[in-house]
Amino acid sequence: MDPTFRAPQGMGGSFEPPPDKSITHRALMLASLTTESCRIRRPLNTGDCVSTRHCLESLGTGFVEEEDGLVAHGVGLRGLREPVGLLDTENSGTTTRLLSGMLAGQRVFAVISGDESLRGRPMGRVVEPLRKMGARIEARQGGKFAPLCFLPGTGDLSPLEWDLPIASAQVKSSLMLAALRAEGVSRLEGMIESRDHTERMLRALGVDVQNIGKALRITPVETLPGFDMRVAGDISSAAFFIAASLITGRPLVVTGCGINPTRCGFLSVARRMGGTVEVGEDQVSLGEPMGTIRIRPSSLHGTRVEPSEVPELIDEIPLLAVLGLFATGVTEVSGAEELRFKESDRLQTIAAMAESLGGKITLREDGFSVEGPQSLRSGSVDPRGDHRIAMAAAVAGAGIPGGVKVLGFDCARVSYPDFVRDYVRLGGVVE
Repeated sequence: MDPTFRAPQGMGGSFEPPPDKSITHRALMLASLTTESCRIRRPLNTGDCVSTRHCLESLGTGFVEEEDGLVAHGVGLRGLREPVGLLDTENSGTTTRLLSGMLAGQRVFAVISGDESLRGRPMGRVVEPLRKMGARIEARQGGKFAPLCFLPGTGDLSPLEWDLPIASAQVKSSLMLAALRAEGVSRLEGMIESRDHTERMLRALGVDVQNIGKALRITPVETLPGFDMRVAGDISSAAFFIAASLITGRPLVVTGCGINPTRCGFLSVARRMGGTVEVGEDQVSLGEPMGTIRIRPSSLHGTRVEPSEVPELIDEIPLLAVLGLFATGVTEVSGAEELRFKESDRLQTIAAMAESLGGKITLREDGFSVEGPQSLRSGSVDPRGDHRIAMAAAVAGAGIPGGVKVLGFDCARVSYPDFVRDYVRLGGVVE
């Protein structure tokens, strides 16, 4: 599927984004660690989240589909069943790293692996601290890369004190899930300021998770209670059409969207670049706030994104590059070296996207700079199988006469299966 995306009349209106991928992963995993029935309403049922569900089913969790979501029947914190085959996490780093925290020290033998891209992503950042807790884990190159082999343990782990060297919600969450079975309080320090879905959801389940200064303190528990939750709309998916609204100058309303403060960095940058952004909270589900976002565009101008801001908008950085191509002045991003270890080397792929459209983005090791507005032309973009690059290119097409052809756009189904439908509903043309 190689569609061309354009929007000769601009893009705006009202829509509800797809369910949040990060929250769905965590809801599925936490449900599997309870011994009670859990109801997960409106989960994301595609791509990486399907990988998570299949792995959890192999470990003994039962899922029953209902009209508005799933009912899960978990196995408890120490009740994971030994899988008969490989746990295939496909292309999902979130599944691999969080599942590692769940499997560490369990009374089972299990092997996690995935596709070629997943096998090249760094796993030592979870393997090393989990080994420190007493987990027996073998992996390629001494523990750096998948496949990851988990040898049977006692079900419990030693408490952990660990200094996180990078701001990674995946690493933090993996260690928090392992800390639930520790024989004492665990403490994470260092770069703990990343998206906090796991902290919020655990607190809502009654787990003692405390932020003390610049440290995170996790007290273990014997059991987790069942829950009933609705998954918020994914702000990282909403961001694509927020960017399209800003580029084409039409107002936009986003409903039912997650507005977790640790995920709203893109909205702050959109304000700095000239957009009017209003956010209102409507409800909270298992600790996660959701609400309505209203966008009123204006003339875009460049801005600088500091390293401290990156954890709150890591998924939206390709969109910042696109906005920078249309904005007046220089847009700079620093502290984003983690993008080199995503589904693709996203920094290189961002630059290649711009070049395909007659633009130029100057790369640095940890980010980029782009001066606009640039005279872009219609062209073809190869996202190299990266769903976020594919959708960012489609957004660029909204502001380019003649549009942009995106090669292999099916990769976007990993996180946003109805992207084409919403693109058309909001005024775009897909051919």
